[in-house]
Amino acid sequence: MWQYIVKRVIGLIPLILVVSFVIFMFIHLIPGDPARLIAGKEATIEEVQEIRVSLGLDKPIIEQYFVYLKDLLTGDLGYSIQSGAPVSELIGERIMPTLGLTFISIIWALVVGILIGVVSAVFRNKWPDHLGMVVAVSGISLPNFWVGLVLIQLFSVQLGWLPTGGADDWKSYLMPSFALGAGIMAMIARFMRSSLMETMKQDYIRTGRAKGLGGNAIVFGHALKNSLIPVVTIAGLQFGFLLGGSVVVETVFSFPGLGRLLIDSIQFRDYPVVQAEILLFSLQFILVNLLVDIVYSFLNPKIRYQ
Repeated sequence: MWQYIVKRVIGLIPLILVVSFVIFMFIHLIPGDPARLIAGKEATIEEVQEIRVSLGLDKPIIEQYFVYLKDLLTGDLGYSIQSGAPVSELIGERIMPTLGLTFISIIWALVVGILIGVVSAVFRNKWPDHLGMVVAVSGISLPNFWVGLVLIQLFSVQLGWLPTGGADDWKSYLMPSFALGAGIMAMIARFMRSSLMETMKQDYIRTGRAKGLGGNAIVFGHALKNSLIPVVTIAGLQFGFLLGGSVVVETVFSFPGLGRLLIDSIQFRDYPVVQAEILLFSLQFILVNLLVDIVYSFLNPKIRYQ
């Protein structure tokens, strides 16, 4: 098992290097001069050039990348153009609210989505199945920002039960997590239903029924575990998307997370912060996929030896 994990981790190193290089090049191709932004509009050409030299922007682009890579390995993400604070501190202040929001969203989406999928598969073509699929289609069809606005209007403006924004207490997480996880829940429900229905057609399920096993024993004791593999794939990929896709929801709810920080940094052309956040989202996505592969190896041990 550990040999499989080490092999997968080593295989990620070239991918991380490629991702870091692409992000670095993309940021440097964006129009605008960081040195001019730092110096201000009234700065002279000489002052701008001094800042450019101090930042190393006068060096060849490849040399700049290797300096950037060396700084990354030491944990130096640079300094914000807007505030002058270390980028690592700005991200550190915002990462926990975003991680908390993402975990709450994916957990409730998994629980509810799997439950709806199982019920729909067991009661195929009956009213629980139809009701579950209506919920799933609604969750996929409705944009998360629209869901967020409706929740604010209903629970904040009209009823006054929940705050419209911030991350002061657990109530602040309820509406953003629902808006963020609704689409994921619906997708998981549909995949769970299809996967479980396909598993129920397998020979070993028919053998179990022939031996006299009850419906609950077949579904929860045999079919459910094998049906979870595609669901784990979807959940893992969507968790990665949630980390980066929380931008819209955090903006709607004025949530003080990484998504809101990214929007503010883009507006102020704060390139070091933008570059660090995009790299962080990419690394999180890569690590989530690694975790999914490890979970695969537990659900299906044959994967470790392929």
